[in-house]
Amino acid sequence: MYINSYNSHGFTVNGNRVFGPCALLPYSVVQWNVGSHQDITEESFSLFWMLEPRIEIVVVGTGDRTEQLQPQVLRAMRQRGVAVEVQDTPNACATFNFLCHEGRVTGAALIPPTGRTSLTSLGQATE
Repeated sequence: MYINSYNSHGFTVNGNRVFGPCALLPYSVVQWNVGSHQDITEESFSLFWMLEPRIEIVVVGTGDRTEQLQPQVLRAMRQRGVAVEVQDTPNACATFNFLCHEGRVTGAALIPPTGRTSLTSLGQATE
């Protein structure tokens, strides 16, 4: 998996356009039914701990800014052996790509940034 680009409408992953929030799994991309970081619940993360091979880390992109997730959600992930890294979406995309390049079993839960920042397919951030 590789995030080629993102903007306020969604993401391009492995050359395929995904509109809105999405969850990236080792072999697939699915729509993720959240509107903001406040909608992230233990249930919305359940797909990340049900998979084999087990995901080591989920990188969460919360939009334009890094937002705190509910403590019980983070605790539930830790109890299931899945690490969570919460960042703003631009940094989460870069972290996800880096971890995948390293060969880590990585998932991502991404909310598109609403601002004017985007990443082009050439890997150049633009304003």
